[in-house]
Amino acid sequence: MQGATAHWLPDGRRLHLNHGPIDLIVEVFGTPAQVRAAYEQAVARFQTVLGELVEELPDLRRPAHLRRPRLFRGPTARRMEAAVAPLADDFLTPMAAVAGSAADEMLAALVAGRSLERAYVNNGGDIALHIAAGHELAVAVAGTGHGFDGRIVVRAEDPVRGIATSGWRGRSFSLGIADAVTVMARSGAEADAAATVIANAVDLPKHPAVSRRPAMELAPDSDLGERLVTVGVGRLTAGEAGAALQAGLAVAEDLRQRGCIEAAALFLAGEARLCGDRFADRRRPTLPPSVLPDISPSRGEIEPAASASPIANIAKRAARDTLLISPLEGEMSGKTEGGNVGRSSPRQSLFTPVQTHLT
Repeated sequence: MQGATAHWLPDGRRLHLNHGPIDLIVEVFGTPAQVRAAYEQAVARFQTVLGELVEELPDLRRPAHLRRPRLFRGPTARRMEAAVAPLADDFLTPMAAVAGSAADEMLAALVAGRSLERAYVNNGGDIALHIAAGHELAVAVAGTGHGFDGRIVVRAEDPVRGIATSGWRGRSFSLGIADAVTVMARSGAEADAAATVIANAVDLPKHPAVSRRPAMELAPDSDLGERLVTVGVGRLTAGEAGAALQAGLAVAEDLRQRGCIEAAALFLAGEARLCGDRFADRRRPTLPPSVLPDISPSRGEIEPAASASPIANIAKRAARDTLLISPLEGEMSGKTEGGNVGRSSPRQSLFTPVQTHLT
């Protein structure tokens, strides 16, 4: 496997970090000196993240215990366990929070000792945010023209520091039938874990339009074993979609009341349900967000930088104000939602290439 690499994206403003299956987009705002130092710290920390996770992978694939977190050696693994332990009423492993936890870990590394205005780490649509006092970040969940097109402003005083999306249409196993569940929470890890749990709850058990297969048939080493994961959802009536969404909404509202999340938006078959005030002014919920492939590495838009150092031209970067996310069509991280991680196929990888447009 090729070692960790760091390159600027073609716009010269965002940093692309890749190590095997790990693929991150990072952007930092502040004075040139502080920004340069932050990027250098991120590149240095990135060298060992994957190796640390692989060392503890067998234990990370084992179910968490409700409110009894286990002790892991690596900081990313500890974030994963801490995020899932409060939600482990049913089967849930730390892998349900792997992408958000990695984003959190990288964000923590780049902001350490730095004076920055804003920063984000985007791990396949699971995003960790840094917003200093007096600053804000506008987050636009990109829609088809019928969904959530407007901006949601996250301010420094707001508790939201993580955004994540889960659903059966992504490159992840899901026990439910949600097209997408987008969650805003205090960290990327918490948002990631909660999105998994809520998406699993959006379901119509034994419905004839829903196709499922045992996880081990799709990934032989999956810790989901014989558990059935969704591989297809046929036509549903508005009433059926509404019933499934209500089941997920009940879980989302419970998590919000418990302080686990700030808000959630649930999508299925042209219907949507909203939890929390964050999405209250975006009420055009008919279709889930669509893909924005502008910087998808799989489509060749990310190219190696001419410079050997990704830090060389940081003083020339231009600041931008909106983080635009589009969580469907393969943009979510490649973890399984139960959550197994393998090493051979897109569905089994720790993380998958980013397919999210950030502006």
